[in-house]
Order: sequence, then structure tokens, then C-alpha cells
Amino acid sequence: MLDTHARKFVQPSIDKTATLFLNKGRTANEITILALFIGVSTSVFYILGYPVLGVVMLWLSGFLDAVDGTMARHTKTSPFGTVMDITFDRVVEIAMIVAIAYVHPEVMFPLLLLSVSIIISMTIFLVVGAVSEKAGIKSFYYQAGVAERTEGFLLFSIMLLFPDFLLWSTLLFFAVELFTGIQRFMEAKRILK
Repeated sequence: MLDTHARKFVQPSIDKTATLFLNKGRTANEITILALFIGVSTSVFYILGYPVLGVVMLWLSGFLDAVDGTMARHTKTSPFGTVMDITFDRVVEIAMIVAIAYVHPEVMFPLLLLSVSIIISMTIFLVVGAVSEKAGIKSFYYQAGVAERTEGFLLFSIMLLFPDFLLWSTLLFFAVELFTGIQRFMEAKRILK
């Protein structure tokens, strides 16, 4: 929801950063890989006991994830770049869930539920993008929903920074993600008749 509706407020800084990287001769795929390593470092910092630094790295990786897409649209998008982008986003999420489970094994089952809801929602998102004839500014049909990348980062940040509320924030994330999956499924039924 925020990715779709609030992007216009941060897009100027994303554009400036994308232009800076392009002027330095960097490619979108290089920034995608950089965002992956920074995103995975979130989990390492969390396990080492530095949750604030982990959250900073998480948001930096998310910013770079937006920058790489803008770079690709200013040059030439590639199907493999899209595959890298979507796959690496999931790797960062999985790494965070594994790190939280490692530090807080008492919430293993809610984290499993969260993982299931992410799988369901992303499966619908990817299949609709693959079979839809619609196209947007991305290289595939982007199906908006209540839980997009920014909402996920907000909820992961709460999970990392407030361990006393970890059970409830994980269950909230699960519910929001599951609702998004249902929302996307209903939209798919409407647009793919």
C-alpha cells in the first residue's frame, strides 16, 4: 500500500541516487547484488546483538532495492534482473525470519505461520504477474496490496526492535500478509476472467 501510494514522496531521492550510480558506471544488477548483501547483513547484526544497526541496514537495502529498479528503467530492464530482484527480496526476508527464530526460538511457530503467509501471497503475486496481460512501470504486472515491501519492512523493524512484543508483531505480520494474499487472489479472479 505504501509502495504504491507514498512512492512519489521518496522518488526524488531515489532518482538522484540512481543517476549518481549510473554516472559512476554502475549497473542496476550491481546495485541489486549490493542490496542483497546489505539486506542479509540485517540478520547477521541481529544475531550479534545489534538490532538497531540491523534495522538501519534493512532500510538501506530497501532503498537500494528501489534505486536498482529506477536505474533499470532509465537504461534497459532485463528479465534476469527482475528474477534477481524478486528472488533477492525473498532471501533477505527469509534471512530475517531465520535470524529471529535463532535468537527467539520461542516464537518458531508464529514465524512458520508468517513464512507460510508470505509464500502464499508471493505465489499469487508472481503468478498473476506472469499470466496477466497488464503491464506497469515494472517489467511485470505489479499487483498492489495492503502488505507491500514497505509495510513488511515496518513490521520487520518492530519485530527486531521490540522483542517484548515479538509474538504479537509476528502474528500481526502474519495476518496482514494473509489478508494481502486473499486480496490479491480476489483481484486475480476479477482481472483474469
